[in-house]
Amino acid sequence: MSGDIVYGLSEETGGTRLLYGAMKVTVGGTLKLAFRPWVEGLEHVPAEGPAILASNHLSFSDSFFLPAVLDRKVTFIAKAEYFTTPGVKGRMTAAFFKGAGQLPVDRSGARGAGEAAVRSGIEVLRRGELFGIYPEGTRSPDGRLYRGKPGGLARVALATGAPVLPVAMIDTEKIQPPGKVVPKLMRPGIRIGRPLDFSRYQGMEHDRFVLRAVTDEVMYEIMRLSGQEYVDIYATAAKRRLADAAKADKQAQAEKQAQAEKQAEAEKQSRAEKRAPGTGA
Repeated sequence: MSGDIVYGLSEETGGTRLLYGAMKVTVGGTLKLAFRPWVEGLEHVPAEGPAILASNHLSFSDSFFLPAVLDRKVTFIAKAEYFTTPGVKGRMTAAFFKGAGQLPVDRSGARGAGEAAVRSGIEVLRRGELFGIYPEGTRSPDGRLYRGKPGGLARVALATGAPVLPVAMIDTEKIQPPGKVVPKLMRPGIRIGRPLDFSRYQGMEHDRFVLRAVTDEVMYEIMRLSGQEYVDIYATAAKRRLADAAKADKQAQAEKQAQAEKQAEAEKQSRAEKRAPGTGA
């Protein structure tokens, strides 16, 4: 699959708008009715024109709760596999993500998803729309806020001049924790901060120090809005550490079990030898 899919599907059609409208009424309406999310800072979202919504990422549902409370359409990016899986289920999944306003990002190539995200974000903003992005790059593994990746968010902001609105999703990870099938009915929260202007860095989107400064400023505002503990490593690194720790723990448990079984077998053999006739001095 080539990067062309990013450009081909990023151009909005009448059918796409109708599908998004239908999803807004059905899925969005159901979420608002069932979970009654509370919102602060809606006045910071411009009534028209481009803007970037930079949010923390706690749950798969973040990309649905945020659009549900906004009057305007917001476009997020999603991995291309959601749009290319064959079969009836695959087509239904693709239709769902298209209807939810999400764009496929081809992660192949030298720089993968980062370049695709930048291209998609620029196109959406040049149409005068809202673009949603998660600077952490992946969901938080433990509810804490992790270091933002400087590539996508900062480059899109500086290339387009669009204002950046920091967004804090609150308690969405508690609705359906990993391993839980039935979601918990509770009220998640959404705080939208004042728009951040980075025009002072215009034309410096290739300066890695500027990209880091822009990203860190946005992450600080997200931390302030969300009240999360900040961890100065990438969430992907944290996930690897957790996976390695879980693997090591599993291996240690397996070794402990094997040792216990070996000891039990030795004790069993010892008792058998003591009971056997003709043994002893």
